[in-house]
Amino acid sequence: MPHAFLYTANPARVVFGLGSQARIADEVRQLGRTRALVLSTPSRREDAERLNVQLGELGAGVFSEAAMHTPVKVTEQAMTAFDKAGADCIVALGGGSTIGLGKAIAYRNDAPQVVVATTYAGSEVTPILGQTENGRKTTVKDPSILPEVVIYDPELTVGLPVAVSVTSGLNALAHAVEGLYAKDRNPISSLMAMEGIRSLKQALPAIVEQPQSLQARSDALYGAWLCGTVLGSVGMALHHKLCHTLGGSFDLPHADTHAILLPHTAAYNARSAEEALAPAAALFGGELGGGLYDFAASLGAPLALKALGLSESDLDSVADQAVQNPYWNPRPVEREAIRELLQRAWNGTRPE
Repeated sequence: MPHAFLYTANPARVVFGLGSQARIADEVRQLGRTRALVLSTPSRREDAERLNVQLGELGAGVFSEAAMHTPVKVTEQAMTAFDKAGADCIVALGGGSTIGLGKAIAYRNDAPQVVVATTYAGSEVTPILGQTENGRKTTVKDPSILPEVVIYDPELTVGLPVAVSVTSGLNALAHAVEGLYAKDRNPISSLMAMEGIRSLKQALPAIVEQPQSLQARSDALYGAWLCGTVLGSVGMALHHKLCHTLGGSFDLPHADTHAILLPHTAAYNARSAEEALAPAAALFGGELGGGLYDFAASLGAPLALKALGLSESDLDSVADQAVQNPYWNPRPVEREAIRELLQRAWNGTRPE
């Protein structure tokens, strides 16, 4: 059958390679900006302070209160800091929490963003912002949210703990797997998804064995970039709906939640999206849900939602929320089937 599709590429400048962190100041200048507010989480404040010094006259100061799930209250504090510093752009140093904060600021004031990625989140190449307020996580998609520049330097990820590397990488994998069956998928996004999945499938076991391997770290960053690009160019489905519900309403850790749910959401959609998922299934032994579960287990990844502190009594509420305004999904989002999926994910049972 002749191809028929719509493909929209998100504009972004990607600087990839060892030592590319040395180009941060040059990238700020290329944007025509002179005052960069450096963002980080509390745990990376010292790194952010060093970067601010490295930027010299371009450094406008540091805001180091970035938090998981991008709470609106924190964004409001960051907006005040941005204005007080006289900043005209953002340098976000870190993973999903810091990147999310930078996006939230840019969505409100259109400040240019330079992201220095230190995990495998992938969100740095998407025009999507997820933010939390009053116990609910909502998403918005807008061109102003997409960072202008992303710097990937594998040296910055060598110190990322193995456990965090694994869950972060599985989080990126989830973007690509869901992209394979997205309603608006296209041949280009599917090629990127499969290349990203292959790269991470190769890189993550290597990182577990040799955390200091620059080759493995580079492969993982490359895969994360591809998976994030897929997420930014096609729609989300059941997997992301469940993760947003669990993160926004129950404050579960973002990457761990994605890692645990991925085998179960893949299994849920396996028959309805069999053709689209076939190439990925072949990489994981022919059974995508079970294969992803076994892969995660081999990496020492968390496998059960109960290990994250979610109460079994909360599963009914999660299922109820998941069927409210559901994202498009190849298999109908049915409450009882979702409840069963959640029970298996809570127990840590291998999907069938």
